[in-house]
Amino acid sequence: MKKSIIYSAIISALFLTACTDNKIADNQATNSPKTATTKTTVTKQKNTNLSELYQQATKSLFSQRELSASVYGLSDADVGIHYANKMEDYSPTNEAKLRQAMLTLTKTITNTPTTTKSANEKTTKEVMASITRYFAGNPDFSIGYIDPWMGLSPFIINQINGPLIGIVRNMQTDQKIVNEQDAQDYLARLAQFDQLIDGIAAKVNFDAAQNWLPPKIILQGALRYLHGFTKPEPSKHALVTSFADRVNKISELSADQKQQLIAQATNRVANIVYPAYKKITQVTEQLLPKARKEAGIWAQPHGDKYYQDAIHELGDSDLTAEQIHQLGLSEVERINKQMDSILTVQGYTKGSVGERMVALNEEPRFLYADSKEGREQLLKDINGYIAEITAKMPTAYKATPKYKVEVRPYPVEIQDGAPGGEYNSPSIDGSKPGIYWINLRDMKANPKFALKTLTYHEAIPGHHWQIALNLEQTDMPFLRRIAPYNAYAEGWALYSEQVAAEMGMYKDDPFGDLGRLQGEMFRAVRLVVDTGLHYKHWTREQAINYMAEQTGSAKSDVIAEIERYMAWPGQALGYKLGMLKILSLRKHAKESLGDKFDLGEFHDVVLLGGAVPMKVLEENINQWIASKTQ
Repeated sequence: MKKSIIYSAIISALFLTACTDNKIADNQATNSPKTATTKTTVTKQKNTNLSELYQQATKSLFSQRELSASVYGLSDADVGIHYANKMEDYSPTNEAKLRQAMLTLTKTITNTPTTTKSANEKTTKEVMASITRYFAGNPDFSIGYIDPWMGLSPFIINQINGPLIGIVRNMQTDQKIVNEQDAQDYLARLAQFDQLIDGIAAKVNFDAAQNWLPPKIILQGALRYLHGFTKPEPSKHALVTSFADRVNKISELSADQKQQLIAQATNRVANIVYPAYKKITQVTEQLLPKARKEAGIWAQPHGDKYYQDAIHELGDSDLTAEQIHQLGLSEVERINKQMDSILTVQGYTKGSVGERMVALNEEPRFLYADSKEGREQLLKDINGYIAEITAKMPTAYKATPKYKVEVRPYPVEIQDGAPGGEYNSPSIDGSKPGIYWINLRDMKANPKFALKTLTYHEAIPGHHWQIALNLEQTDMPFLRRIAPYNAYAEGWALYSEQVAAEMGMYKDDPFGDLGRLQGEMFRAVRLVVDTGLHYKHWTREQAINYMAEQTGSAKSDVIAEIERYMAWPGQALGYKLGMLKILSLRKHAKESLGDKFDLGEFHDVVLLGGAVPMKVLEENINQWIASKTQ
């Protein structure tokens, strides 16, 4: 009974209260690192209007995160410099400059008046002040680094993301190479890997000097990646082979020119990139004996404060960790009953739901072969699911994105630490599609009954539909078009799984619907294990056992997930908290509008306003309701 009361109170809070506090305390600037400039400086703003401040925010961020600028295909004018030949600098001094610049912009945007009474202008100002604060990180913490997707990330070396992994992947898949100048820019970046690594090493040591030490498991996972990185012959490394593939397609170059460029790339990987990665491997190995045995962020200096800020930024919530934990337990109980009902009807009655799902995951009829042919069939099926739901999208959605989506398996060298699936944005000009990455390291982690749901989450109508439509809103400042609000984006993707069911995508497919519920259970369990690890002092093993027991997922998948939560405190909260908020807003709109409610219009209001804090989304929905009832 007590759990039910707590659950009801939390659900009410998700709807009745604003989840994001956009007030920026004036004293934040005084608590941040005392640095004054960035590569792109924030100038005095006496006569600067909001539009100029928004452009400055884009330049301040992407002139420091040049590889992310390549991901989005930004122009040199957007960034304020020719950036395609620049490498990122994560040294403590430079990292502090970026954070101070973004924090200064937050304060300036907040204090700059709007020029009209337009609701859109007011919303943009509110969102842009929130975004710049997001990219400034919490000024009370100088540890970690600013990630253009996740904001403040606590460990610059880990097993799943960060510059050591992301920059290499971005250069392979996102850096444009269509002429000789592009090729030279790529080579220039390769030549700067020693500087990149020096900056990362300095940041690691800076954090360690503050007793900010990653969990041992996180560093061990990172070392597996680092040791594997330098194993191939330089000429066979993906940094060379991906470069060669693109260079060989440049028609303006002669065969000799192409070979010379490829030889230069091979030489730089052998003599600059490999020695740099061996150096950071040694730094990581030296740090390993000092690393923490505890799994949660609570063990770090002021870790509880860090986690509450992560709840606020990544969960978009003012709920306490205890409230979120209880909400998770309630959701696990509710979904468990639904899964039990389907399993019972299908003749699976023995054991817990988790045990029955484990047994289901062993049945050959639900597994792809652990072979080249099996992996090819899996990719073919995913593309079939995308085509099938795309044809039905007009029944529940109005706006359609122009950007395409492509399915790709993770590169083998990073798949051990990577999640089950992931989505990367298309470039602005559409030259690079949205990419739905699928992890094929363990074929048992991709049972056929779960594949539809993962596809709806990562591609259509989930991340690709949302991110592509957001990117198309050219009347918005660029940072609004790519705003990485975790609860909005992940909440939308999880909500999309349910909408797919409502669209009939699981009709006559009870096991597929079971896979959908297992996916939702996974996200409910995340509320429990994330707060368990970072608030209740759970061990890694406690979290693994709880998730495995409740979800019945492959053990390899569960281990990778728990270690992901260890590296990303709070990120796992956004899925369920965001989904519940969107569902509550939809329910409110239906009750308010009755016959006037249109699901496609509701989805347009959610998507075409760009990614926003949940407080702003609620305001947008209420304005839409008011416009239809006048």
